[in-house]
Amino acid sequence: MATIDEIKKIRLKKLKAIKEAGFLAYPVEAKRDYTCEEAHKEFSKLSRSKKGIHLLGRIMSIREHGGLVFSNIKDGTAEIQTLLKKDGVGEKSYDFFLQNFDIGDFIQVKGILFKTKKGEETLDVSDYKILAKSLLPLPEKWHGIQDVEERYRRRYLDLIFNSPVKKNFELRSQIIREIRNFLEKEGFLAVETPILQPLYGGAKARPFKTHLNALDIDLYLRIAPELYLKRLLVGGFEKIYEIGKCFRNEGVDRSHNPDFTMLEFYWAYQNYKDLMKFTEKMLSEVIKKVFGKLKISYGGKEIDFTPPWPRIEFNEVFKKYTDIVLDEIHADALKEKAKALGVEPKGDKAETADEIYKKFCRPKIWQPTFIIHHPLGMFPLAKQLDKNPSKTANFQLVVADMELINAFSELNDPLEQRKRFEEQEKIFKEGFDEAQRIDEDFIEALEYGMPTAAGFGMGIDRLVSLLTDSNTLREVIFFPTMRPKGKNNNDN
Repeated sequence: MATIDEIKKIRLKKLKAIKEAGFLAYPVEAKRDYTCEEAHKEFSKLSRSKKGIHLLGRIMSIREHGGLVFSNIKDGTAEIQTLLKKDGVGEKSYDFFLQNFDIGDFIQVKGILFKTKKGEETLDVSDYKILAKSLLPLPEKWHGIQDVEERYRRRYLDLIFNSPVKKNFELRSQIIREIRNFLEKEGFLAVETPILQPLYGGAKARPFKTHLNALDIDLYLRIAPELYLKRLLVGGFEKIYEIGKCFRNEGVDRSHNPDFTMLEFYWAYQNYKDLMKFTEKMLSEVIKKVFGKLKISYGGKEIDFTPPWPRIEFNEVFKKYTDIVLDEIHADALKEKAKALGVEPKGDKAETADEIYKKFCRPKIWQPTFIIHHPLGMFPLAKQLDKNPSKTANFQLVVADMELINAFSELNDPLEQRKRFEEQEKIFKEGFDEAQRIDEDFIEALEYGMPTAAGFGMGIDRLVSLLTDSNTLREVIFFPTMRPKGKNNNDN
């Protein structure tokens, strides 16, 4: 069997032959009258008309049968069979095709549609033209490849051979489009905020740091757009949203990727309770429009998005699965309990409780469920409950052990916000490097007055992976972050 290098050498000779014959191997212009999908749909009319049409696509197969060459070409819509006959295009043209065209080449073909004796819709080719000569061979058995990481590294080949993968990315686009349509129908304005920020904020995460030479300043890739979006609330916008990339210098697993797509929206004069109803309305409408139903399958189990969804207190679900009463246990005792449970304590009491919850409680939640009223320290940007200041006015939407949404009534008291930031700064200095930092500019913005508001954050990649029954975010991110080849450690 020829090596890749040997195959490339042969194809380079073919490329040279195409050029020496006076043809452009990579021409500027291409002509197409119909896509392959349209040719199939309009087959009866087009075949009856005997009209010559132009199709184009990538050659996926070549089969010679004594004076006949059957090929399949594939464009971005479908695949169709073509037939090249020696007595149809002439011996010279016929031989030139066989000698210089390969599977993987892009080609333009002209001909008349007909149906073979086996009933295959086919284009009888009268003329052809090279559009792009491929120098490397397509894998013969890509669909059954066992090295999943190779699919992610060379996603372009994955998309060529795995139709379900391509379909998932088409669904991703459709899901995002329906989310945008819903929000804009509800009166939200799409905005854009900085990705490069002088200080990261809006979430608990380690940032990526860079340097801007022109101004000689350090900058961070944003971990969330939240603090800039809330500045826009200060500026008078009442219903705003942003869908964009965020970056967190964290681990890679089934539900995390260092760069990911986030939806955040902010709504003046609303609270977290309003957002729970709005969330049910938005997701159920989007899912129904994309999939035509509210019940989906994930990991072999059914998930029903029919609202309303249960609302359960964080402390309640925590006690149910750990037998720990959070209100009655001291921070140090909880940390010792965490160690006994095999959980590494993080930050303060609230952070430690969250680590225990993620391991012992969240995996038990499968159907859409709002987990509400988390301990105060978990969300430094959220308001406290008026009647119970030890808890926040918030919710997380959990589905199939995944946190899809974080939302809360936004803290707009600048004095309380400064106090929260100072508490975060303290645990940052104690070694909790995911803590939020003091953002003086944001506090100043709050001092000018921000209306009471509710804020919402949802990971688009997580939502898409759930709705497409994909067991990892890497299946729904075109080019997920990968460790370079040759590194000793395997990616998670």
